[in-house]
Amino acid sequence: MADKLKIKLSIADRVYPLTINPDQEEGLRKAAKKIEAMIKQFEQSYAVRDKQDVLAMCALQFAAQVEQKAIDKDDDMINVANRLNELNDLLHDQLS
Repeated sequence: MADKLKIKLSIADRVYPLTINPDQEEGLRKAAKKIEAMIKQFEQSYAVRDKQDVLAMCALQFAAQVEQKAIDKDDDMINVANRLNELNDLLHDQLS
């Protein structure tokens, strides 16, 4: 436990004490800031009565971003594979 770091993150007007590895601190603090910014954006854009609704929308937004990145990565991999196959065919034709 000696190499662990104790921090407190504030999200949606609540403080969350965490015990983390020091190399996680920057990412967690950035994530908390992004969540807070998104909460403010949702609260300004929509009539929100409950913080839980805002947090659910934040979770949905972040999950959608992760899923879209995975879809984009898969598309990129397919494109790369197709281009490599085309190059392979060209090389094969040239060497034959």
